[in-house]
Amino acid sequence: MAEPLKKVLGSHVRGLRLERRLSQEELAEQLGVSARYLAGIERGERNLTLDSVDALAGQLNVAADVLLMRV
Repeated sequence: MAEPLKKVLGSHVRGLRLERRLSQEELAEQLGVSARYLAGIERGERNLTLDSVDALAGQLNVAADVLLMRV
């Protein structure tokens, strides 16, 4: 069975954040969300809207589909 899409997204967000040497607090501040909310995204607990995925991708400087791609 395929991993849930929100877990895939969370894993990509965390990986990209770490590649960019950003703390959760730093990225959360850039996004205008709490660090706790971002942590929930990274754990795959949050159901994001497409607009939120798009904003997150923009902040990480990647295409939105990169965050949703199952590898």
